[in-house]
Amino acid sequence: MADSQAALGGAPFAARRNPARALVALMRPGDWIKNVFVLIPIVFWLAGMGRDTPWDEAIRKFELAAVAFACFCLVASGFYCVNDALDAPQDRTHPVKRRRPVATGEIAPSVAFGTGGALIGASLLLSVLVSLSLFGVVFVYALLQVAYNVRLKRVPFVDVATIAVGFCLRALGGGVAVEVPISIWLLLCVFFLTLYLGFIKRLCDLASVENARRDGAVVEWKPRAGYGSRDELNWLLAVSGMTTMLMYLMYALSEHARHLFGARAFGFALLSPLVMVVVHRFYRRANQGMSDSPLETLLQDKAVLVAVLCFVIGTLITLFVPQVAEFLTTHLYD
Repeated sequence: MADSQAALGGAPFAARRNPARALVALMRPGDWIKNVFVLIPIVFWLAGMGRDTPWDEAIRKFELAAVAFACFCLVASGFYCVNDALDAPQDRTHPVKRRRPVATGEIAPSVAFGTGGALIGASLLLSVLVSLSLFGVVFVYALLQVAYNVRLKRVPFVDVATIAVGFCLRALGGGVAVEVPISIWLLLCVFFLTLYLGFIKRLCDLASVENARRDGAVVEWKPRAGYGSRDELNWLLAVSGMTTMLMYLMYALSEHARHLFGARAFGFALLSPLVMVVVHRFYRRANQGMSDSPLETLLQDKAVLVAVLCFVIGTLITLFVPQVAEFLTTHLYD
């Protein structure tokens, strides 16, 4: 490991973390924000079909959604542990991934495997307490992650598509937990958005290696699935990013959205420039080899933070402020 670190131009971190901090880093709690997709069905249900539901019933559904969110946090962290243990030798040759706890030697691979197994088991047990349907979705997600780690992460495009399907399962899990049907439009939006973010991560990996080499470091890391060309990734990002925006606007202007939300659906379309800002800023950061972590991007990139906050506030106002529907009905044509 020392030779790999030297080749990359020095130690990957200033000081070793204590075991507890290293274990927390292994579980990547910053990435739990990705599981917000679990909560989307309950929010849209409350704004649409659930508007006349008694408050105590709505609270119960939110509690079930929170448990589903916890299930996916646990199972995702479990596979982060397993994945880091499997990929540690390759991660040590990457200028960013070499900071992961297993790659640095702070956590032994056996401990990472054990922790991962415990987290996955806890997630399955917790899901069964909610419903067999949620257990089934979490179990399928776990099987998908096994297939990803065994083979699929080495197949171009299939690797990122597998990740995107995993996010669709998150949204489906949130729906089955609270017994709320979800739209095919929601699944399509989630799939193409997370497909785009998956290719963002691949571009960031490639750009960070190129930056290290320009600084004189000898980097032996190679992408698992063979993404060695910026041209290929830029094409994939252009297609997936454009399709993400197209799916979002098609949903916002669809009969389905009008049936659920009436004229308020126009508000979603009016928020599309904010979606475009976030899509562009993620690409810009990846192209420069900066962090692809959603949480770090929110904390470090003020444009993303402002756009996301405005989008969330705008969505809540659109969904829950009655005067907005009146305004949109009066001033916008269908």
